[in-house]
Amino acid sequence: MIYLKSKSEVDKIRRSGRIVAELLNLLEKQIRPGITTKELDKFAEEFIISHGAKPSFKGYYGYPGSLCTSINEEVVHGIPSDRILKEGDIISIDCGVFYEGFHSDAARTFAVGHISEEAKRLIDITEKSFYEGIKYARAGNRIGDISNAIQTFVESNGYSVVRDYVGHGIGKELHEEPPVPNYGKAGRGPKLAVGMVLAIEPMVNMGTFAVIELDDGWTVVTADKKLSAHYENTIAILENGPEILTII
Repeated sequence: MIYLKSKSEVDKIRRSGRIVAELLNLLEKQIRPGITTKELDKFAEEFIISHGAKPSFKGYYGYPGSLCTSINEEVVHGIPSDRILKEGDIISIDCGVFYEGFHSDAARTFAVGHISEEAKRLIDITEKSFYEGIKYARAGNRIGDISNAIQTFVESNGYSVVRDYVGHGIGKELHEEPPVPNYGKAGRGPKLAVGMVLAIEPMVNMGTFAVIELDDGWTVVTADKKLSAHYENTIAILENGPEILTII
């Protein structure tokens, strides 16, 4: 069942989303060669708690971190650890915040020092694909219109979209109906309505769309070990169109 949010509920998600947005901006400044993903996770957890909020991810189905930190060929759900970031890495950071009874969720892929031109382009196309998708996040359209716009843009640029993991509704629960794939046919899927709040999150691979889950039960990597990037925002569908709730 798709739960439409009232204006006051969207306000609460907006406040939750601002904490996520501020945190991601601060994390970008923390990311450098020599730092560990566990250090980034500690910084994030302390920041979230200092704002009277809780990390959405920590303890979710037993997940041990406050962030997902996915490096290079890791697509999503990379667990923070003592792994040290190196010059030329890229890192996708996914973060969720629970505040005033509502979740928000966003992700960015960051450069660690100087990275290759190919990696820069992958990050850029992934972010742009999100914005191609939300052009269609308007009442009366369908989920498939968003999905198809993302897939078409990504594939026209020579990359692939992950099929096994998708975006989702969000609100009182971290994952709600409806699923929001990053691929599919226009005109298909649930109709969009005012009050829907969605986490739209293209996961884009340099090579094949196929992925593998590692033995830790969380980390997902590209099957061909080529780079992957992730870009996500929580958006609300309002009367005048979409509003991004996790950006400043």
